[in-house]
Amino acid sequence: MATSESPIIAADLDEILSRDLPWDRFSGTSVLVTGASGMLPSYTVYTLLALNDRFDAGITVYGLVRNAEKAKAVLSEIIGRPDFRLVTQDIADPITLDGPIDYVFHGASAARPSLHAADPVGTIRANLTGTFNMLDLCVRKQARGFVFMSSAEVYGSQPEGTELISEESFGGFDILNPRACYSEGKRAAETISATYAAQYGLICRIVRFGHIYGPGMALDDGRVQADFAANVVAGRDIVLNSDGTAVRTYTYVADAIAGMFTALLVGTDMAYNVADPAGFVAIRRLAELFTQVRPELGLKLVFTNEADARAYSPTKGQGLDSSRLAALGWRAEVDLPTGLSRMVSALGN
Repeated sequence: MATSESPIIAADLDEILSRDLPWDRFSGTSVLVTGASGMLPSYTVYTLLALNDRFDAGITVYGLVRNAEKAKAVLSEIIGRPDFRLVTQDIADPITLDGPIDYVFHGASAARPSLHAADPVGTIRANLTGTFNMLDLCVRKQARGFVFMSSAEVYGSQPEGTELISEESFGGFDILNPRACYSEGKRAAETISATYAAQYGLICRIVRFGHIYGPGMALDDGRVQADFAANVVAGRDIVLNSDGTAVRTYTYVADAIAGMFTALLVGTDMAYNVADPAGFVAIRRLAELFTQVRPELGLKLVFTNEADARAYSPTKGQGLDSSRLAALGWRAEVDLPTGLSRMVSALGN
């Protein structure tokens, strides 16, 4: 059985499951994935169902979503499967599920930057109240493990000159700025996870994702990788309103998911950065690579300020240090040009 009709996603799942990990730990389990219609959670759902398809793992997957119609559109290929159950509710509301829950992957969060400004209360509530609800569920169900999908934004501002940020690094926020609702919400949710691990002995893994891209990202997401992909799909030149010198770590979604499962299945630390070190590039370079994905379109990189086209320093920015995860045997397998091509091909259909 094909978990996804998309040949790109199917190939991604093959790559994820080819990792040398103890996948048999999921055999016969029940797994809850929150935010299941999002990019990273949906790939988590697909990976678990692919274990059933390829190895007859006997996993029951619950996908929790707030918007059932959106989920049915995004997850249309798996909605009718007997091993998948859609749960519709707000993550901030108490949850009741019958039967066992062995693992929880908590990815429900208002990740789009536009939502942080439009609904800061809902943004922080999903991360705080939602995390309490999921961890209380884990305690009631005596779950084997809890995974919190966190973000590089928990690191806050770093000292000037910092390039790669390790798991021990922490910066500051303006806590009275409503925009901090996402960053502080993620940071607090990590502390909440740590308290449940300490008090209840729950196995918790926190995975701090950098800038992830790939199939499943909405073209109107609002982050630069989505904006650039939308331009290529529409056949438009990519326009930068700055010199594009900000540097971040861009990681393909399949590599990110493989990193998350690596952290859960063989990791011993609580927190892991998930980032492709070869994807540490400036926004300007990312935009250039996007214009090259479909060379037949002849797309160009255009600057609104001509001076920005000349003023370019490739060293300004910060990324994530993923050496802790690499020590477990993980490495990124999809380079930027390949990953961007897969993203555009999948989103352009």
